[in-house]
Amino acid sequence: MSERQTVSIDVVSDVVCPWCYLGQKRLEKAAASLPEIDVEISWRPFQLDPTIPPEGKDRRQYMMAKFGSEERIRQIHARIEPLGEAEGIDFAFDAIKISPNTIDAHRVIRWAASAESGVQNAVVKRLFSLYFEEGRNIGDRVVLAEAARDAGMDATVVEAMLATDADREAVETEVATASRMGITGVPCFLLENRYAVMGAQDTETLADAIRQVAAEKRRGELGKAEARA
Repeated sequence: MSERQTVSIDVVSDVVCPWCYLGQKRLEKAAASLPEIDVEISWRPFQLDPTIPPEGKDRRQYMMAKFGSEERIRQIHARIEPLGEAEGIDFAFDAIKISPNTIDAHRVIRWAASAESGVQNAVVKRLFSLYFEEGRNIGDRVVLAEAARDAGMDATVVEAMLATDADREAVETEVATASRMGITGVPCFLLENRYAVMGAQDTETLADAIRQVAAEKRRGELGKAEARA
């Protein structure tokens, strides 16, 4: 019987990125399809737009400024919605009223990494769902505390920490590090800190990358960092 392998995956992501939500679902399915491999997932911060003020921006105005027309926005949503449906995501873009700054959301995700196994992933999933399926403002600290509680964290502690600058600089440093690494779009899946799979690849592509890395670990042949897919 071959030795069981563990593959660590750091997902560089922003919780207001619909492709990242697709990527989360596909990675979850990929990991579930490989019961012979232990997949350890960690979430790393990225900000699609760090210039958004703490109170956020009106979603419609923000999207119009970014894409130029209602027609263009509808085309983008029409492309993503069926992909979401295939992964069990009910995108409700029209319900989103605020485009938030995500620095506080990333702070909560960072704190969740210190909790018991699975909590960080649960927080990320809940934030994606709150934003994309319920239209909630995930820049609102009350909403963030609610998400933390739903994932098994102590909401009172989270709310108190959000009222401070705890780990803000650490998150900003991680975001800057991702940029220095050449990550300009998300999601980006970093396998064993050596291989990068860029974009919301399909489930089988992710599963194949995990298999390949596990096989290389088994043979002791894990090589230098490189990009895949």
